[in-house]
Amino acid sequence: QVQLVESGGGLVQAGGSLRLSCAASRRSSNGYTMGWFRQAPGQEREFVAAIRCCGSSTHYADSVKGRFTISRDNAKNTAYLQMDSLKPEDTAVYYCALDNSRLILSALHLERMYDYWGQGTQVTVSS
Repeated sequence: QVQLVESGGGLVQAGGSLRLSCAASRRSSNGYTMGWFRQAPGQEREFVAAIRCCGSSTHYADSVKGRFTISRDNAKNTAYLQMDSLKPEDTAVYYCALDNSRLILSALHLERMYDYWGQGTQVTVSS
């Protein structure tokens, strides 16, 4: 079992920045995918970004492309989501997720493909 713990959420004004962290309790297998999802009140959870092992390929939802950056630090078993130019519509609970395989591109946005989930961290962007 792998436990994921998110941190870094909070309240920020529109145009501001936050960096979320997702710490894994242990190192994943050599091939893995880490993703960030979010869920706004009254809405379904949606894909935000993902990073695949071995080549550091990154992928983003169109709504955050150019504003958010996903990265990871293998030595710390930690993934990050740098969020810049935040908008009120970015307000949501953000979840990190891990799959112990290098997911294909067409599967990155699918919640069911991820084996482990964090508890979520609230991000609120005020206008």
